[in-house]
Formats: sequence, C-alpha cells, structure tokens
Amino acid sequence: MDRGTLPPVVALLLAVCSLSPTSLAETVHCDLQPVDPKVTYITSQVSEGCVAQVPNATLEVHILSLEFSMEVSQLNLTIQRSKENDTRPREVLLVLSTNKNVFLGLEALGIPLRLAYDANLVIFQETPRVNSTQLPAFTTMNQLLNWAHTKGPVASAAKLSDPQIILLRLDPDPKAPSSCSLEQRVDMGHTLEWRPLSGASVRGCRLEGVAGHKEAHILRVLPGPEDRPRTVTVQVELSCASGDLDAVLILQGPPHVSWLIDANHNIQIWTTGEYSFKIFPEKNIRGFELPNTPQGLLEEARRLNASVIASFVELPLASVVSLQAHSCGGGLQTSPVPVQTTPPKESCNQELLMSLIQPKCSDDIMTLVLKKDLISTLRCTIVSLTFWDPSCQAEDRDDHFVLHSTYSNCGMEVTENVVSNEKKVHCINMDSLSFQLGLYLSQHFLQASNTIELGQQGFVQVSVSPLIPELMFQLDKCQLDLGPDAESVELIQSQAAKGSCVSLLPPSPDGDMRFSFLLRGYMVPTPKTGTLSCTIALRARTWSLEVHKTVSMHLNIVSPGMPGKTLVLPAVLGITFGAFLIGALLTAALWYIYSHTRPPSKREPVVAVAAPASSESSSTNHSIGSTQSTPCSTSSMA
Repeated sequence: MDRGTLPPVVALLLAVCSLSPTSLAETVHCDLQPVDPKVTYITSQVSEGCVAQVPNATLEVHILSLEFSMEVSQLNLTIQRSKENDTRPREVLLVLSTNKNVFLGLEALGIPLRLAYDANLVIFQETPRVNSTQLPAFTTMNQLLNWAHTKGPVASAAKLSDPQIILLRLDPDPKAPSSCSLEQRVDMGHTLEWRPLSGASVRGCRLEGVAGHKEAHILRVLPGPEDRPRTVTVQVELSCASGDLDAVLILQGPPHVSWLIDANHNIQIWTTGEYSFKIFPEKNIRGFELPNTPQGLLEEARRLNASVIASFVELPLASVVSLQAHSCGGGLQTSPVPVQTTPPKESCNQELLMSLIQPKCSDDIMTLVLKKDLISTLRCTIVSLTFWDPSCQAEDRDDHFVLHSTYSNCGMEVTENVVSNEKKVHCINMDSLSFQLGLYLSQHFLQASNTIELGQQGFVQVSVSPLIPELMFQLDKCQLDLGPDAESVELIQSQAAKGSCVSLLPPSPDGDMRFSFLLRGYMVPTPKTGTLSCTIALRARTWSLEVHKTVSMHLNIVSPGMPGKTLVLPAVLGITFGAFLIGALLTAALWYIYSHTRPPSKREPVVAVAAPASSESSSTNHSIGSTQSTPCSTSSMA
C-alpha cells in the first residue's frame, strides 16, 4: 500500500493525513518519562513452563508456581473445560505453590478437582469442598515438577509473577508433546492466559519542533517464542473534557500479528499487518511497514504530525491490550517524580481485611474470628473489633480475636433466616432451615422409597425449606457409600454429574434439586445396604458467603436373585403386564393354529384360553431370556 494513502474510511478512522517530508537521518529528541495513561494486558507467555498431552490418564496434574511481591495479594483463578469434551471428565489435581499470602477466588464449575497447596499461605474467598493435600516447601520449579509427577501425569506447568487474574483451560492441545519439560519464556497458547497486577510501564514525551495538539499512542508488541498467526484485541478509551481530540494510534508487532481495534473515539490508525474494527470485524484493512525500534516509531509519530507522545508501551505478545488515557493533546500528563526517601509503608487494605472475616451463625449466636497473623501481614492495626453496638468488644485470645453475640443483642438485624450487623457482616441462620433427601423409583417423584434393586434406576430429590430470596441453593456433591467392603460410588462432584450413569434433572416446580443414577447390576461382594449422602452449598446472592450442609439417608439394596426380596411397585407392575402380554400372545397363537388346521366341513366350538396369573407363569417367564445393557453396567437374567 502507498504510504501516502490511507485505507478506506470506516467508522472510527479519520480520513486523510498529510506526510511532511522529513529526513530519515534526523533524530527525534524525546525524553521518555512515566506518564499517567494506564495500560493492562492479557498474555499467554510465562517466564517458565510447559504443556503436554495426557490422553489416557484418569487424573491430570496442573502446576501454578506464583511469586508475589506484596505480603498479601488477591487473585482470581478460573478453571474451564469446553462442553465438547468427553462426558466423563477426568479428575484434575491443581498444584498451587506461592511464596507469599494470597487471598484466592477459585471458580471451577463442573470440574472434579483436587488441590495441593500450603494452607498457611493460601486463603480462599469461599472454602472449596474438594479433597486437598498440604504441599511441601520447594525452592525450584524442577523440585515442584518432580513432586507432581509422583501424583500423576503433568498436563501443564507455569511460573507467574504477580498475577491478578488467571484462566486455565483443560482442553488438550493436539500439538503438545507427550511429556511436560520445563522451558524458559514459554507461550502457553490456549491452555493458560493471565493478567499481571501491575500492568505495563507507560512513558511519554513532547516532540520538539512540532506545532499543534495532535497526540500519538504507540503500542509495540514484542515477538513471542513462537511465530504463529494471532489477533491482538486493542481496547482504546480516550477522553477529553473539551470533546475535541486529535490522536493517532500506532501499533507495531511481528508480521504474523493482526489487530482488532475497539475504540470509543475517532482516531487515526497506523499499524503493521492487517487490522479491523470491532464494529466491522469482517473487513480487514492492510497496514504498513513500520520500524521495529523505539526510535523509529517515535520518528513515525513525528511524520504523522504528532506533537506529543501521550503513551509509549512495549509489551510481551498479548491477546488483549487495554489503554485508558485522559488528555486533550495540549499537555503531557506526567506522573510525579518519586522523591527518594525511606521506603513507604504499605497501607492497610481494609476491603481485603473485611473479606477475611468469615462470620458463622449457629444456636442463636453470630461468631466472627480474625487471625492476628493476617492482621500483621496486611499491615493493619486493629484498635478494636466490635459490632454495631461498640459495647460488644471482641475477646483478645492468643492468636486471634473472637467476636460473638446473640441475635437479640449488639444491634443485630434478623430478616427471616439472614442475620446482619451494620449491613456489613452477614451469616445464615442454619437452625431454622430444613433439609430433605428422598429416593424415588420413578421420574414422577410420587412415592419415596428406601429400597433400590441392583441394576435399577433411582431418582433423587433434595429439598431446602423455607426458600430464602437472598440465598442460592446448589447440589455440590453426592455419593453412595456401600460399606467397608466396597468403594463409594460418586454421583455428583463439583455440581456436575460424575460419569455417564448419572444425569442432572431439571428442578421441581418448587425449585427442589433433582438427579437420577443407575445402580450397577454386578458388585462383588453384593451390597445389602448403603448410605446416600448429598452436600448442599448455600451461597449468598449479594455478599461473599458460602455454607455447606450434608444430608443423608439409609438404603436397602436388593439383588434380582435374592430370595424373599420385597418387590417394589415398578417390578410388580412389570411382571403383571408381562404375564398378561404372554397370555394374550398364547391365546392368539392357539386361535391361529385352530383356525388353520380344523376340518373345513366341521365346526368346532370356540375354546377360550385364559391368560395365566403371574404366580402361574413362572415357568413361561423363566423360558424367556432377557438382556439389558446400559452405559454404566450390563445385567442379564436367564
């Protein structure tokens, strides 16, 4: 494309720019200094890591080694698996290593998850209901990897510095090797994306000898370890009080990078590769050849008549970049130069401190516990810890503060089953909630039963009453314990069906949670009793709180061949209908034989053959073999 001609105008593009001839040998005088515009980004590049395929494993291991610069940090970690994956997802062991305290928000819906971490350093926003292992102390990534290999095949490992958000995808990479071998400066691709806490270093300057108020924003994406086509989404948010802003966005990156631009302001675009706009993503526009050095990009901005470099950023290869700038081109919004004094003391993070207080309600008492080591770690000074009524002071014990009160004192407010104090501390009154667990042998959920037959399908309903608008109820975990001589059968894990013989069902009209399962037809030894238990997660809609309640019931298990077993209603109906059907078929067969073999000249009286009763049809039934197969089991009767 001719450098003197801009591409066609599309929405956000300001049409024409005139290029004044400037000597290429001329050096741009620009003293880049820290400026105010904020740039954040999401990348898949890590300082050390690996990705591997583990196709035949029943458990896959993922390692996150996190290094934080602050004494206490907040991190949001999301683990996802695509819906197109197999219906029986393998278990996942997440090994979480960290050097400082971290307040972790973990989301792993539908993932059968195990955890290995240091319980002294990792504090969960909501306590996960999963099996966990105390992680030993390791000094190197190789030590961590060797320990993880003893637990199962490692599918991914990554070392990150000061992450704020992490997205870990469990979908296998078909191009990945069969083993995870650590390498420096690795692109994790689709497996892992993360956003650093500090964002990018942003600098700016004023270009000498250029008149006007046009500002330039320069974003340079550095080459990654792999040269593969990718699209970088650039979100630009510019604001100017006068509403009049003349700006150019210069995007420079490797040849295989294209750009998707989402801007809130008319802006001139100058890029390498191809670019498109979010409002017209299907229209690709060819860019230009731009210098791949900072000095060359500054010269390019001067050629475009920019008088101010409002932001200059160099980033690792990212998937999303967000730029926020508040200026009007007339002046450079520089950050104040820090004065060299004693290192500033970190201020107390009161929001994080309040998040660490997990209130509990039981027996008409609200109790709050706050550990002293967390207070010192957050560099907070606690003068007093009280409820709304200042006379209700916390008890100072050896290593923690304890604050408790009955619901009728200390300024408590009780609304149905939710107890609050000063609208900042909430808990759930579990004493007034009722939980029911019922087994049914029909999808109509009409009559509950405590007996189930091997090879039979059971339907389970879990109820909570009364329903509370402020709370959400979810079925977190269910299992069937068949005694010490048999393994427990996991039915629900992490709110997802465990295996193909379990199905989550739509809730009842009253909102009761439901699922079905097929009990395996063959078990050695044959169980006669079992315990069905389910864990219900109660989550607040408007504040961070989670409570778990487990309910259980005793079951009698009968075998199809067990003498003297009590037949359940579906079995009785099935036998009765089978006997009737066999009798009807025998009647029809005898009538057919009679009508085709009698002499044509002689009429015989019609003989009616009655259908045998169910008790008299056992010989007929035993002469007919039937086989039943399911995805979970194969049971047969002969």
